[in-house]
Amino acid sequence: MSGTLYIVPTPVGNLGDMSPRAVEVLKGVSLVLAEDTRTSAVLMRHFGIDTPMASHHKFNEHESLDPVVGRLEAGEDVALVSDAGTPGISDPGFMLSRECRRRGVRVVTLPGPTAFVPALVNSGLPCDRFVFEGFLPPKKGRATRLAELAEDERTFVLYESPLRLARTLSELAAACGDDRPASVSREISKLHDTTHRDTLGGLRDYFAANQARGEIVIIIGGKVRERAKAHRNKYRDADSGDEI
Repeated sequence: MSGTLYIVPTPVGNLGDMSPRAVEVLKGVSLVLAEDTRTSAVLMRHFGIDTPMASHHKFNEHESLDPVVGRLEAGEDVALVSDAGTPGISDPGFMLSRECRRRGVRVVTLPGPTAFVPALVNSGLPCDRFVFEGFLPPKKGRATRLAELAEDERTFVLYESPLRLARTLSELAAACGDDRPASVSREISKLHDTTHRDTLGGLRDYFAANQARGEIVIIIGGKVRERAKAHRNKYRDADSGDEI
């Protein structure tokens, strides 16, 4: 009987967001796959977890797939963590989960922290329908993707680095218009957790003058379609309001 791959979310900031179940799983598996073992070692020490770790990141995930799934097929339980948040959400995890599915290995994903969810709810923008875009293409296809998102009526979510934030806000304002409502959240659940709510033009100007730090989530309101103007009844007298 094969083992189980556990996808384990870890805190995006405050270590108090780590669930008891996540700690229990990490203590009980044979191996913890970590995006960066040095970063995860801090978390492991904090919760007294001494399970062996191995690296699993975007530069080696192709090579590590077969050995990891082989251990799972042999009956071992393995956990996957990223540096912060839920693996597979703009972090390694999708390829391993897909390969497990292809080969009939059980996958269990624990609920837990993901940076964009609190940023989305905290933005004050509609979150009943939204698009998670993650990081925009750095070069090829970037302008095309921005133009497509600008026409979407749903709220959309972007991740961005602080060094590229000002440029991205400027491009968003050019594509969507200066008046489009948006928010920028940074350092979610950490000491300097901050959300700025404004128009894209206002956020562009603010962050052009104020260098951001930490992890960034941008929330942009969807395009509001103008309602078709009611057709004037040509049989109605404009002055009296009586039909002719």
